[in-house]
Amino acid sequence: MPGDSVDAANALTVAVAAACDGDDDAFRTVYRCVHPPLLRYLRTLIGGDAEDVASETWLQITRDLRTFRGGGDAFRGWAATIGRHRALDHIRYHQRRAVVVVSTEEFAERSARDDTSVDAVDALGSERALSFIRLLPPDQAEAVLLRVIMGLDATTAAQVLGKRAGAVRTASYRGLRRLAALMTDSEPIDAKRREPRRAVTPAPVWTLKGTR
Repeated sequence: MPGDSVDAANALTVAVAAACDGDDDAFRTVYRCVHPPLLRYLRTLIGGDAEDVASETWLQITRDLRTFRGGGDAFRGWAATIGRHRALDHIRYHQRRAVVVVSTEEFAERSARDDTSVDAVDALGSERALSFIRLLPPDQAEAVLLRVIMGLDATTAAQVLGKRAGAVRTASYRGLRRLAALMTDSEPIDAKRREPRRAVTPAPVWTLKGTR
């Protein structure tokens, strides 16, 4: 419900403000709200190393929290930006072999929350949803992750990606439409078969290239 999302956003804003003033209980509230979608975002970017990168992200957030200014939406965008930078650092350090290579300039683009494909994504279990998102072109996948999974608006997502808000909306819209098509195509012919046909396709490991 729209009212619930507004209440949640307001509650996060209050918790962020208190956490910035050193309230440990408020920080735990912020962590419980932001960490799950942040981890799903990082898992799609770097796979099994996401937990380590998420830990590094929260270490930096904790260190810099007193300098942060903004509400709940801004905090989610800040956390996503730090996580993305840590993911880039992690990939550079380990010199991952790329299956899909894209520059950070190509990573972005979303549609309004009333798109039916958003409801389809929300209805999926988180792991199954991520498996579908990994099949998207990287620019569309990251836009969907930031807009739908992280809950960022187009302007905040664009700031994370270094793109224009219109480009983020476009990529996310295309990604959500593609997701809806993938989910439709994956419906089994045999009613007893529950796994998507595309499940045999290995999830790509993305190598992000770019500067901060």
